[in-house]
Amino acid sequence: MKNIFIVGASSGIGLRLAEQLSADDTRVFGTYYKNKPDSQNQKIVYHPLDVQEENYALDFLPEQLQGFVYCPGSINLRPFNRIKPADFINDFNLQAMGAVKILQAILPKLKKSGNASIVLFSTVAVQTGFPFHSQVAMSKGAIEGLTRSLAAEFAPTIRVNCIAPSLTDTPLAASLLSTEQKRDTHSQTHPLKRIGLVDDMASMAAFLLSQQSGWITGQIMHVDGGISVVRK
Repeated sequence: MKNIFIVGASSGIGLRLAEQLSADDTRVFGTYYKNKPDSQNQKIVYHPLDVQEENYALDFLPEQLQGFVYCPGSINLRPFNRIKPADFINDFNLQAMGAVKILQAILPKLKKSGNASIVLFSTVAVQTGFPFHSQVAMSKGAIEGLTRSLAAEFAPTIRVNCIAPSLTDTPLAASLLSTEQKRDTHSQTHPLKRIGLVDDMASMAAFLLSQQSGWITGQIMHVDGGISVVRK
């Protein structure tokens, strides 16, 4: 049985991924920040975790991990001149340093498996410029650089890949999709004329964790309805 560790498995993409993986021969060790999911699935074990704390215990994890997924993020869209330096730092600590600290703590467990996979999350806004996205793009840009660097350093025993979504229907994006007019406006900006679904992202993450992607590492996978490369 595979052991997969998902940080941020209580809602949105992380929750859907945990549900998908638990349907197979996989045990999921998931974390939540504030609200523990009301799940009766015995293959998913939840533990509280605040990734921005200085010290936290990960002693609930098994000796070996076959996969790790880091889901925490934020969507703070504001004009650049209204963002304080502290806001950039807070986002960076959550989205980049949080992943770094946990990866350093669990690296021995990933190495023990001999064939592990790490999946991180970026955003389409890193490689495609959008106004008001400087705060999220800076932090997630660091994640893309980390992905490629670690893929080189950890090969061949650990694969490292990153998913770069466009706007996805998650609780994190609720304010951007709060009306049918907003949903339709955002859908029309994508060549495929809809916004992303949690299943779109969770399915890609599950693929990258599996041996079906065994010859893929160091990649930024754009699951974005075509907005980063297609013009209509």
